[in-house]
Amino acid sequence: MTVPIRYRLTAWYALVLFGALALFSGLIWFSLRSSLLRELDRELENRAAQFEAYTIHETAEGQTAEQLKDELEEFCEALPPQSTLRLHGSNGFEFEHAPEGDVRSGGYRELRRQFRVGADTFDLELRSSLRPIHRTLELLEILLLSLVPAVILIASLGGAWLSRRALKPVDDVTSAARATGIDDLCHRLPVPRTGDELERLTEVWNSMLERLESAVKTLSQFAADASHELRTPLSVIRTSAELALRRARTPEAYRESLVEISAEAERITQLVEDLLLLARTDAQAAEMPKAPLDLNALLDETVEQIRSLAGARGITIRTAGSPAVVSADAAALRRVLLVLLDNAIKYSPPDSTVTGSIVRADGWVTVSIEDQGPGISAADQPHIFKRFYQADRARRDGGFGLGLSLAQSIARAHGTTIELSSEEGAGSKFSFRLPLSDTLPAAPELHLEMQSSPKVTKT
Repeated sequence: MTVPIRYRLTAWYALVLFGALALFSGLIWFSLRSSLLRELDRELENRAAQFEAYTIHETAEGQTAEQLKDELEEFCEALPPQSTLRLHGSNGFEFEHAPEGDVRSGGYRELRRQFRVGADTFDLELRSSLRPIHRTLELLEILLLSLVPAVILIASLGGAWLSRRALKPVDDVTSAARATGIDDLCHRLPVPRTGDELERLTEVWNSMLERLESAVKTLSQFAADASHELRTPLSVIRTSAELALRRARTPEAYRESLVEISAEAERITQLVEDLLLLARTDAQAAEMPKAPLDLNALLDETVEQIRSLAGARGITIRTAGSPAVVSADAAALRRVLLVLLDNAIKYSPPDSTVTGSIVRADGWVTVSIEDQGPGISAADQPHIFKRFYQADRARRDGGFGLGLSLAQSIARAHGTTIELSSEEGAGSKFSFRLPLSDTLPAAPELHLEMQSSPKVTKT
């Protein structure tokens, strides 16, 4: 079972807090213990110095050993409880002061020192019990052991509350994601103006929904347009077949029906092939092995392939440019040039010229196809590369509106885009550019597979 992140944050917070408090408590305990021991050592030093001075003073007055013991006993009455004092002289003098009980039980602190009085040497031994220090430390331990868990509990509850409030926007995003369906992509989350990660997360979520909504609308429109384009030829095929089968007809009538059915089947086949190529290109699955390619030679071969179609319409095709080597897929770029040249021929008036040019500059090569046709209106230009989009004149020419979409997809697979420059009544110019390659083609001439007939594409 997955533990919610707020609980994990609370657990980590409690663990870190416990470690910090444990370290803090340990430092307090050891600091207090060291301070108390240092204070006890100073007290022992002071007592020893006082006792030494007192002993020297009393001995100098010529008191007997018994009198000295009485005086020392009276001095020891001022010592703290649980303190032991022993004095041993080289002349045989012995004195000891010890409280009731064993001062060694529970530990003790000891100080030894030696001093001289005249010709005699005295050894002094002072001991003080550690029980008061132990009691103080035990009281501190009880205090810490009782307060630390309470502090951790209170802090954990507060941390859980804070983490829940801090992660509420994340829960909102999660709830919105769970509630968002394919039919409800227009919903957007309110963006908290906090300037932190949560604001960026909400903005990214809304941006993702916007892109997804746009993609779904495009896909829905694409499916609707594809269905519409397929419906017409299928209806023609079905109608022709039904009419042919309704009654007996002459062989010529059957042939006419079959020719019509064959033509519509060819349209469907072409449309399906174009859709499959678009799908492969969108998924980046199209096989486009790149190799050094002479664009000038490719343009010349493509022009030769389509020159007969141009001649049938009374259109002249001219090419200009010097050899330019790029790294590209020859068959794919040939398809792009065919689409652009076919469009230029289709919408150019008779006795006009279509120009294909290649220009090298600053490490780039620009390929342009320019016609002298009626041009493309400003209203159509933003949509000209969309799938199934057809201007009014293009619809009369029977295209599917996929040619320029295919060409644009191939161009993007090569890291470039096709640009349009057009004015109504002044012709159109389609161009794209690629980086020059330093590697020469494998052969001086390109031998490309020729199609039997050029594709008919959109404007």
